[in-house]
Amino acid sequence: MFNRVLVGIDFSPASRRALMRAAGLAKELRLPLVAIHVIETANPPFFTAYAPLGDPGWFKDVEPKAHEKLAEWLAPYPGARAMVTTGSPGESLIAEADPTTLLVVGQVGHSNLEHLLFGSTANRVVHHATCDVLVVREAPEG
Repeated sequence: MFNRVLVGIDFSPASRRALMRAAGLAKELRLPLVAIHVIETANPPFFTAYAPLGDPGWFKDVEPKAHEKLAEWLAPYPGARAMVTTGSPGESLIAEADPTTLLVVGQVGHSNLEHLLFGSTANRVVHHATCDVLVVREAPEG
């Protein structure tokens, strides 16, 4: 059925919940756990926090820090593998997941304007992935 559990990490509280759920499923199903962080490249006219203007070599400075932070997040999960790549988060997750992957993503609560401007990685993945996708939703308030 599945050959691994792949979880997208953007270092938000939603992705921490997704990681916890993915780790539990990987353990229960006895599957490898892989966490992927995508360093989002700038999409004009919007720029991401990662992309300082005018510096084409920004990735060489950001990648080691992303690996370090991802390793910290994975410390409680022995055997988990970390991946860091660049691109569009939705497209990168879709490209990395084959039909035998269980892909886990967190749903970040965006305002209507944020959703309109930036879209939703979870939404993109659900609609275009060729594998099964688990969307870990935010805990209801109260």
